[in-house]
Amino acid sequence: MTKRVAMLGEQSRFIAEALAERGYTVTQLGLTDLPAQLIASRPDIVFNALTSTAGRDGRVQGLLELVGVPYTHSGVLASALAANRHQAKIMLRAAGLPVTDHILVDRAEAARGHQMAPPYVVKPIMAGSSEPAILAGRSDERPKRLLAADWRGGEEVMLERFVPGRTLDVVVMGGIALGVSEVIVKENGPELATPAAISPNIYEKLQKMSLKAHETLGCRGVTRTRFRYNDQASGDTGLVCLAVDTQPELSPGAVVPVQAGYAGHRLSELVAWMVEDASCNR
Repeated sequence: MTKRVAMLGEQSRFIAEALAERGYTVTQLGLTDLPAQLIASRPDIVFNALTSTAGRDGRVQGLLELVGVPYTHSGVLASALAANRHQAKIMLRAAGLPVTDHILVDRAEAARGHQMAPPYVVKPIMAGSSEPAILAGRSDERPKRLLAADWRGGEEVMLERFVPGRTLDVVVMGGIALGVSEVIVKENGPELATPAAISPNIYEKLQKMSLKAHETLGCRGVTRTRFRYNDQASGDTGLVCLAVDTQPELSPGAVVPVQAGYAGHRLSELVAWMVEDASCNR
């Protein structure tokens, strides 16, 4: 019997096409009055492709648990932990993973004066916020954006010590680290170098750290763990784990399909695996 997959998310077109290629029946759902839509459509599985805070902080996952519809990606607790940058770093640090120093401050105080010696990065505490990170790189800089009337990043923000170096991503799929990609910023936007041009020892270390981060937060399905790597530091001392993304982007060219392709999996195979892996009680 063909499984009925209900799609949630902005990137659903790419995923719907890939699932249709594998023979699934796909419908689109929205967040507005989601319970009624679930009752009306009665899907076998919900493919949660939401990348905003609403789809990654455990609320949608909790609703799907209540109505008993299996879903993709991580469960309620892992999603909530990973989405809260502060709580995630507490968990990762306790597991022995290297994370950068950070503090939580009122956004007005952060805008008025440095609460941490620059350079540092200002981030909304919740991942998936529409507000991007702000770099305060000099002593005469102030993150004035925090005082804007249309600020949507919450009344408390996270100040995180800036870590110099290269940005590296590792995708974990079903307990396997697929590879390591470097995110290279160019004038026309970021580009991915897969596999990253790093030593075999660092490559393997990143894969092991990503698996540990995935397991520490209790993640399921597919995740992306982001690192900074200062290759001028001795050995692996320049590695810092920045975040675990439980709802990574799946559009063509994004790191998940790129690393899946590097590991020999087409996009249609990747998303079909995610559908078959879907469950409640994740």
